[in-house]
Amino acid sequence: MGGNLAHGTVKGDSIACPFHDWRWGGNGKCTAIPYARRVPPLAKTRAWITLEKNGQLFVWHDPQGNPPPAEVTIPDIEGFGSDEWSDWSWNTLTIEGSHCREIVDNVVDMAHFFYVHYSFPKYFKNIFEGHVASQYMESVGREDVISGTNYGDPNAVLRSDASYFGPSYMIDWIKSEANGQIIETVLINCHYPISNNAFVLQYGAMVKKLPGMDDEATAAMAAQFTEGVEMGFLQDVEIWKNKAPIDKPAALGGGRPGLPVAALVQPVLHRCRERHGRHDEALRIRDRHYPRSGELEAEVAENVAARDAQALETTS
Repeated sequence: MGGNLAHGTVKGDSIACPFHDWRWGGNGKCTAIPYARRVPPLAKTRAWITLEKNGQLFVWHDPQGNPPPAEVTIPDIEGFGSDEWSDWSWNTLTIEGSHCREIVDNVVDMAHFFYVHYSFPKYFKNIFEGHVASQYMESVGREDVISGTNYGDPNAVLRSDASYFGPSYMIDWIKSEANGQIIETVLINCHYPISNNAFVLQYGAMVKKLPGMDDEATAAMAAQFTEGVEMGFLQDVEIWKNKAPIDKPAALGGGRPGLPVAALVQPVLHRCRERHGRHDEALRIRDRHYPRSGELEAEVAENVAARDAQALETTS
């Protein structure tokens, strides 16, 4: 009668509906009704293709029920489940007033890292191949802002290798040089739409243990990083809520660099729906540096000077 099985409980090998306790198997068929002698033959619901990997559960949605192409399988994350890494530290945000394509477009948006996330990219590169959109970035934190992702070190250097495997699941392999240590982190960012103007954002991080660090301290470090990531997402959200959707933004210098990632993944979505062969669009590599980084550094220095002056006035 329409009960939500996501709110049910696992009983044996079945899910029990929270409404009337009907039991449902993994194939979508009703396996038992506690107060009935028989199960109606037509008592069944849709079954979904699932994959359990890296401590996460994935559901494949296809209108016709077709399985995913082999090449879009989620990759294994090296280190997951080993004693050298923490468990996942997860969080979930429901974003109202924005479409999830906005977050995908961040893959190619170098400039916003400085103004929105207070990070100073020193190197930035994009690679698009098949269904995978990758971003390679090396950045330092802005001296005028401290965030949890730099582990309390204003001089931290962050190297990020982030790849979207399809339009909604990203793995980011991060190395941070902070406090005289190299800290390795894996960040997961995934999202799904719940309407044309809202989506659910899920993100989690796991951290590699430093020498001599116990499980509790490593878990705390992962939680600190996740909190810093949340601050970054919320900075994005404030922009998304107050911006207009732009399908074809103006490109500096012309050409494809201004094209949103959402447009780039359309052939991938079409291929998955139609079950065509490999996406043959040519590999595109883009290396970029800030041509006017001196002006950005001057802006940071001005902000730091203003902050120090204000602090001096407060104490005097």
